[in-house]
Amino acid sequence: MNEYTCCSGILIDSYAEKLKVCGHPLRLQILCLIEKEDACVTELWTCLNQSQPVISQHLAVLKDKGIVASQVQGNKRYYSISDPFVKDLIGRMVS
Repeated sequence: MNEYTCCSGILIDSYAEKLKVCGHPLRLQILCLIEKEDACVTELWTCLNQSQPVISQHLAVLKDKGIVASQVQGNKRYYSISDPFVKDLIGRMVS
């Protein structure tokens, strides 16, 4: 095995952190839902049968780590996956 067949330490650390954040079962469900279609908090907590504060807290963690982004449309904030690595990973899971 040579240096070209191994991932760099920087990539491994970055991917490990992203996987750790996304590995929470509820966060993974949120990501699967917003991969199909951007969703607002109300749609997410209704679909996942969780309280609004719980969903908002998990979205805040995902947003803080740069995994999701939000966009305001009217009086609602819609979330989408912004990290290409996570988007590809979740896309493979839901297809």
